[in-house]
Amino acid sequence: MRIEIPNWIIIAGGVGQIFTAMIYPYIRHKVFDWYNDVRKLKPLNQEIAKTYGRYIQGLNFTFGLIAILIPSDLKNQTNLALALTGLIGAYWVGKVITQIAYYPMYQIPQKTIFKIGSYGMNLLFIFFACIYTLLFIHNLNI
Repeated sequence: MRIEIPNWIIIAGGVGQIFTAMIYPYIRHKVFDWYNDVRKLKPLNQEIAKTYGRYIQGLNFTFGLIAILIPSDLKNQTNLALALTGLIGAYWVGKVITQIAYYPMYQIPQKTIFKIGSYGMNLLFIFFACIYTLLFIHNLNI
């Protein structure tokens, strides 16, 4: 199966991933009131939660930067391209599954901007999952 993804789509996905990294602190603070919840944890658990938050933000930013700077390398069918697109694809597919399986149980504030933002972010996550899964399949060179 021959799958071709134009560089501009990969770059658009990279821009979207950087956007998710940049908007992440706002979402934690304004939508989820995350910092007040974290303050209720023991100090070590507070630092662990903050560290994981930074990991997520850093991964999203780094994946976006890779997509913007070297989109052709993500589809050149090398072992590294296969490994990297597999990793990033699994990350976003996992994120989408988590969104579907767990997040509907929780209420986000009912402001219109947050409702629209929720749908927009979910569409972005699905877009990222599709891009990298297709790139992974392309790199399998079947």
